[in-house]
Amino acid sequence: MAFTWYDAFGRPVDTTKLKTEQAAPTTASVRRTDAHHPAAGLTPGRLASILRSSIDGDPENYLALAEDIEERDNHYLGVLGTRKTQVAGLELTVEAAGEDAKSEAAAQLVRDIIERDGFYDELVDILDAIGKGYSCTEIVWETSEKDWRPKRLAFRDPRWFTFDRIDGETPLLRENAGVEPLNPYQWIFHTGKAKSGLPIRGGFARAVAWSFLFKSYTVKDWAIFCEAYGQPLRLGKYDASASERDKEVLLEAVTNIGADYAAIVPVSMAVEFVKAEISGSHQLYKERADWLDQQVSKVVLGQTGTTDAIAGGHAVGKTHDGVRDDIEKSDARRLAATLNRDLVRPIVDLNHGPQAKYPKICIGRPEQIDTKALVDNVTKLVPFGLKVSASVMRDRIGMPEPGKDDELLVAPRGPAPVDPAAPDIIPPADPAGKRETVHSVGGLKKDAIERATDAMLSDWEPLVSPLVAGLEAEIAAASSIEDVKAILSRRFAGMDVSAMTELLAKSAFAARIAGEVDDSL
Repeated sequence: MAFTWYDAFGRPVDTTKLKTEQAAPTTASVRRTDAHHPAAGLTPGRLASILRSSIDGDPENYLALAEDIEERDNHYLGVLGTRKTQVAGLELTVEAAGEDAKSEAAAQLVRDIIERDGFYDELVDILDAIGKGYSCTEIVWETSEKDWRPKRLAFRDPRWFTFDRIDGETPLLRENAGVEPLNPYQWIFHTGKAKSGLPIRGGFARAVAWSFLFKSYTVKDWAIFCEAYGQPLRLGKYDASASERDKEVLLEAVTNIGADYAAIVPVSMAVEFVKAEISGSHQLYKERADWLDQQVSKVVLGQTGTTDAIAGGHAVGKTHDGVRDDIEKSDARRLAATLNRDLVRPIVDLNHGPQAKYPKICIGRPEQIDTKALVDNVTKLVPFGLKVSASVMRDRIGMPEPGKDDELLVAPRGPAPVDPAAPDIIPPADPAGKRETVHSVGGLKKDAIERATDAMLSDWEPLVSPLVAGLEAEIAAASSIEDVKAILSRRFAGMDVSAMTELLAKSAFAARIAGEVDDSL
């Protein structure tokens, strides 16, 4: 019995259809590669009509206009390209669904796919949805090795698609006889979602179209002004007896003066040059064009500080770059969700069968870890019982697992422990034939104060023996806490502290003498 796969939307998958391209362009179909250019001679009335038609089920002119805007407006092309390439250039990782061998094999298959040459360019094509609202990328499958692997992800012109007239969201492929649904497991359908609503209304081109139109008028007027700027007015004069032919000759002469800087006229005619005087602010064109560019920057990148020369300098740029980071994360999460639904699941299902859980593509910047702080914290907490995996620490600090034959670094050896009962170390005789006793612990020399402390601690038992003699028996016979307090008070009151006082005085005197003679031994 044949097995049936179902995609993420519950549609059955027909694997026989996956072996041929569904949307390959042909010269006889509506899916042609030639294009028209609605941006030429665009007016406010025509633009409004194009935008309305795109919502009413005919998005072709709008999508062609979106392409024209990218080609004609350098600023829009720059900021849109920045947004697409910034996301496509992020690190891609694949997380296995589990720790078992089957889950790891499925994850490795996905890793092999995304590590193909050309996958970066394919991601940029998928992100065309940011500008136009959606993108449709066909998976061209390769089955020659009995495995299902994408040979390439083919970008298809968005003009070749339309949407279901009922829900406005389901993409349909345009055919000569109408439309047909996209084959399950053969398409990556990504939406830009610049705003909530229908996919055709979710791209930036819709908002940028009006800025593009107004800027085109401004730039055209600016070009005319720059062409005539500084050129004097050439004024031709003729008398009342001049014929129509004479007037034509004079006009031709005045015109040639502007182009060739040479002309001849009859003696009865004259040409005067009137100096051009500029009135008003000729900065208006530049300021208006710059202002419109800033609006485009706000739409596409959410800010202007990293794209336009504005007051505020570095500080403003850093703040605005943080806004761009948030947009980058949003685009990355949306792209990863699309790839996991339309690429990862088909790859795993066709090669390993349906799974309860699937590997997951994650897109983003590597986590920034303060290695010094991490090592310091682990060093302090491990002695208190914190259990830390060595493999986790290696991953965190970026250290690979050492090989079997690698030379390993080891902790420096500390000083050998010293037996407190061992005698002081006596070094060999010096050149003068003298010997000197050196007191040390762990190879470190003791000073006079440390030696005095050792001497005091070695004689403590005779000093306190009168205090503790018979104390245990008295406390055992006591019947209350008050009796114990009374016993201890009586013992302390009768204690002879003269011996302890004498020992402390001798020690203090010895330390003083050692300080005077700089005794470091």
